[in-house]
Amino acid sequence: MITSKDNEMIKHVSKLLSSSSYRRQNESFIAEGARLCIDGVLSGAEIKAFLYTKNGMEKYPKEFEKIFSVSKKSYEISEQLFKKISDTNSPQGLLCIFKTLDKKILSYKIEIGQHYAGLENIQDPSNMGTILRTAEALGINGIILSKDCCDIYSPKVVRGSMGAVFRLPVMIAEDFTEYISSLAKSDIMIYASTPRNAENIESVDFSKGGVMLIGNEGNGLKEETIKASSKRVKIAMRGRAESLNAAAAAAILLYRFQQ
Repeated sequence: MITSKDNEMIKHVSKLLSSSSYRRQNESFIAEGARLCIDGVLSGAEIKAFLYTKNGMEKYPKEFEKIFSVSKKSYEISEQLFKKISDTNSPQGLLCIFKTLDKKILSYKIEIGQHYAGLENIQDPSNMGTILRTAEALGINGIILSKDCCDIYSPKVVRGSMGAVFRLPVMIAEDFTEYISSLAKSDIMIYASTPRNAENIESVDFSKGGVMLIGNEGNGLKEETIKASSKRVKIAMRGRAESLNAAAAAAILLYRFQQ
């Protein structure tokens, strides 16, 4: 039973929750709650440590047994301490430290005819999590990230993705524009979402698949990335709003893209 906030494991969890550099250094990230922890287990992700409360064990007995059986180390902690380290408003008393998934730089092959989302400099973890969740729900084959996107192992991304972070193939491009350009030269269609000199997505034929690019929340895609694309596309805006939230725009774009 761990009851002290000065315990090394508790300090370790707190740092993993708050620091992306510490997550990279330790090749670890946090998933909290019965569903997310089980999603990780079912995906085959390695559990480095499992922290739980008595209430969590009793309220989610099936999930507890499954997680406990595959965890390398398990620790019971007090309810009060769990609430202090929890990243949620209503903690369920189950938390796993997972080993970073094998999402190496460009370790996944892009194939002609499939559908991918390319995210450039997405900074809001909530947006990133929602986009991953939406992409998985719509059957997108994989995600390409620019190196300057927010950390996909951020607690908000992991939680917002509803487990998609465990299942979706994700690749990171060292030089996003250069990589996108190389794909375009390999006959893979690249669609840049931009309101400037673009075609309405309702009139575009997406049957050949390719990559749908979605840019930064405030600035959109970089001009050089747009120039490297095969076609510019936009969402027709009929109301008075000038723009959409990045996650909302991604949902519309990817839904039409996958039709």
